[in-house]
Amino acid sequence: MTYNNMFEIVLAALAGLVLFLYAVRSLSENLYDALGDSAPTWIRRWTSNRFSSVLIGILVTILLDSSSAVIILTIVMVNSRILNFRQAMGIVMGANIGTTASSQIIAMDVGRYAPLLMLVGFVMMGFQKRSRWGLIGRVVMSMGVLFFGLFTMENAVAPLHHEAFFENWMRQTENPLTGAWVGALVTLVIQSSSATVAMAMVLTREGFLGLGGGIAVMLGAELGTCTTTLMATIRGSRQALKTGLFHLLFNLVSIVLGLLLFDPLVQASQWMSQGASMERAIANAHFLFNVSGVALFIGLVPWIEKFLDQLLPDRPNEFPNET
Repeated sequence: MTYNNMFEIVLAALAGLVLFLYAVRSLSENLYDALGDSAPTWIRRWTSNRFSSVLIGILVTILLDSSSAVIILTIVMVNSRILNFRQAMGIVMGANIGTTASSQIIAMDVGRYAPLLMLVGFVMMGFQKRSRWGLIGRVVMSMGVLFFGLFTMENAVAPLHHEAFFENWMRQTENPLTGAWVGALVTLVIQSSSATVAMAMVLTREGFLGLGGGIAVMLGAELGTCTTTLMATIRGSRQALKTGLFHLLFNLVSIVLGLLLFDPLVQASQWMSQGASMERAIANAHFLFNVSGVALFIGLVPWIEKFLDQLLPDRPNEFPNET
């Protein structure tokens, strides 16, 4: 393969990645606009206990298609005293489950229909910009761009099928620890765990990654996504900082357990997939991993809350107006 050919492949893959990242952010913003200013009030009302908080985290993340956006929004709401730390813990756990919905959709291989979604969205956007139909059109357009970005990445890497150097490099991710580090580093750079998991599924679909490698990259992506939420806690209240630390603790413990139980996780995803594609198996592993993490942590919420409260007690004058 010549230098020019490799440059074209990298350029096309980057173009697909940029389209995907842009669509994720645009989809999140457009759906937030569609939900309106009542969203924070609605969230606060339905997070009275840890179980309802988890459910709200799942639903809002499915709607916004970004666990990072939901967790950052949660941190902002904690910082503004709209939510308390215990409510935030449930939303964080729910967001980790909600983000698996995008993996299930990506596994459907709907990229070829992306232009149709973009066309429908474009037509609907012709309505008044702030009207209901106009907002829905922006959402549909964003979904189309998202899937077209995946389709572009998939076609970009296809010529690498017969390149020995690339196949040898990708085989190294079959080691769970190596794959997890790759997933964490990629997510750290591109700031999107959804994009990292999507790329792993694309590479699996194209035959560059095996099921084990794809699942290992997925596990690492869960760690890399913690950086954005931790940055959102800078100069925030202790309650907000504890929310970011809980997200890190939840993901870190879940990943360690996922690596220790890696073979059973792979086998469970295969059983759940019942002969379906490897992309579907990765999506199912993503779901099983996060649901198992929530099942483990949800009963420990009071003790984790107490531990973090002792580790980071609220500052005496943090909320001076509180009576």
